[in-house]
Amino acid sequence: MKVSDFINNTPQGKNFSLEVLPPLKGNGTASLFSTLNRLCEYGPKYINITTHNCEYVYRELENGQFERDRIRRRPGTIAIAAALQNKYSIPVIPHVICSGSTVESIEYELLDLQFLGISNLLLLRGDKAKDDRVFTPTPGGHAHTTDLMAQVNRFNDGFFADGSPIKHPGERFEYGVACYPEKHEEAPNLEMDMAFLKKKQELGARYAVTQLFFDNRKYFDFVKKARTMGITIPIIPGIKPFARLSQLTVVPKVFHCDLPEDLAREVLKCRNDEDAKALGVEWAVQQCRELYQSGVPGIHFYTVSAVDSIEEVARQVL
Repeated sequence: MKVSDFINNTPQGKNFSLEVLPPLKGNGTASLFSTLNRLCEYGPKYINITTHNCEYVYRELENGQFERDRIRRRPGTIAIAAALQNKYSIPVIPHVICSGSTVESIEYELLDLQFLGISNLLLLRGDKAKDDRVFTPTPGGHAHTTDLMAQVNRFNDGFFADGSPIKHPGERFEYGVACYPEKHEEAPNLEMDMAFLKKKQELGARYAVTQLFFDNRKYFDFVKKARTMGITIPIIPGIKPFARLSQLTVVPKVFHCDLPEDLAREVLKCRNDEDAKALGVEWAVQQCRELYQSGVPGIHFYTVSAVDSIEEVARQVL
């Protein structure tokens, strides 16, 4: 089942999706399955699985010096996607990213996904390495999401990246992309950022999922502006409830989104994280109700460190 079928053809209602992380290396799937056992009771239409490629860490040697090494903390995106699809019979959307990947490794990912019968993807550039000032593509990899999209398009048309034909092409991949109501951190302005979104639509993106936001007006303004620019694909709002006092400063820094003044004022009144968590649920409930009333094509919940809150939001809203 293609995800766009759910987005475009499902009667307007309280459709939602989830995004989860693969387990940390060596941790097993018990915690992830426990999370989904709780949230799947509310009927998500599909589940996104993030991809985390290698990152640099520093190891202290016996002589006191430090050695930089690459590790992968959360392997197994494709395997987890297959496991979730099998266990829950819900469409899964693994993230395929440029960061840390070569053209060749991406090609093998696509082949593995076809073998598993997984045909929905979310294509992303991915984050820059922590130690890099700007995003640096992996040697032999892609610098931009649009380059990745072009590779998937060629694969769909029956050709490997080197131009050789695929003898037995499988089911075509369908994909979505990310978008940013408050603009991508590296974009010089919102208009140029949205021009890239339009380019992604022209290349074949069937929908876009937003970065998390706390101000619905920014989402509504973004969608309105997108439509005037000729961007017609569904734009799915991404929501993550505020959960801890520290997020008052962390969220704007990490996710590059503003907290509305009303929310920030209420956070400052909170005495502890429990108060902040309750406030975050209340705020997210109000956001979701307004979004659903406006006729959004669904809501995408980012579950990382917010499972309890999302479960409570779902209980009140869905």
